[in-house]
Amino acid sequence: MITCGVDAVMATIDDYRLLRHPFYRRWEDGSLQLADLAAYAGQYRHFEAALPGVLEDVANRLEDPDVRGFLEKNLRDECSVPEAHLTLFDRFADAVGAERPAPTPATARLVQLYERWAVFHPVDCLAALVAYEVQAAEVASTKARSLRTHYGIDDAGTAFWEVHAEIDREHRNWMTDALNRVSHDPKVLAGVQAGARAWWEFLDERQLAASQG
Repeated sequence: MITCGVDAVMATIDDYRLLRHPFYRRWEDGSLQLADLAAYAGQYRHFEAALPGVLEDVANRLEDPDVRGFLEKNLRDECSVPEAHLTLFDRFADAVGAERPAPTPATARLVQLYERWAVFHPVDCLAALVAYEVQAAEVASTKARSLRTHYGIDDAGTAFWEVHAEIDREHRNWMTDALNRVSHDPKVLAGVQAGARAWWEFLDERQLAASQG
């Protein structure tokens, strides 16, 4: 019996569904300022820059060859489809006028969760990656559409999100399949919830900053 499939994951993260967060709702309806998007991009970049190393570390620490294969395919996409995703992200960041600030507390906690778990608790890190991947395609599609509709961002600025709106559908399947191969124990869903909560707290911080601006 599969206990860690997409349905179980979605039930686990129900309180932390990112498109329900006020910050993303404001992004979707165009009520954020461009400066809010710039601040978001400056912080999100820390995660995007760390992601290839996280994927590589988890792949290197899990013994199942099929699981490693899923992670390595994800890593290849991250680094080269259609080009390095950090390069694509930087075009988005430039389009909204982002700088490259130091990580804020919530950003640091988010990145550290993934980086530390990748080394010391790779199964939990895989679970936290699943919390990200199961939502990523829908979130990316919504962001891209709003950037075009409300903020006048062109193809170069939306490409990062449009690429993820497509490939993250496959990544969701790869990563949930990988999680099922390493553990059918429902306790692994605690890692899913921890990852989802870290992302929610990241957005809480961005929402607070936007409200104060």
